[in-house]
Amino acid sequence: QVQLVESGGGLVQAGGSLRLSCTASGRTFGSATMGWFRQAPGEEREFVASISWIGRTTYADSAKGRFTISRDNTKNTVHLQMNSLKPEDTAVYYCGARNRGAVGYDYWGQGTQVTVSS
Repeated sequence: QVQLVESGGGLVQAGGSLRLSCTASGRTFGSATMGWFRQAPGEEREFVASISWIGRTTYADSAKGRFTISRDNTKNTVHLQMNSLKPEDTAVYYCGARNRGAVGYDYWGQGTQVTVSS
């Protein structure tokens, strides 16, 4: 059974940092694109960042310059380093995996809550 498990969320003051992790089990994701999404209350899930199997990264405008996505294929893990956090970053953050050639994300984690206080 394929599972993605996020960790590292929590409560932080504005300007602070958090590092989210997503560990996959059940299969290897070395050839998949891994992504982070977030969903704030009352809002739709939105893209935050992704990293391809060759390490090419893509960021939402809101994340550029503040967030960094990375992956460790030996540990089947992807990270999201979030710096200079703002209250508007408050959301549930989800990890997703997209198989090569797929249009959408095939697997999702359960999410981890990030709350940024002002």
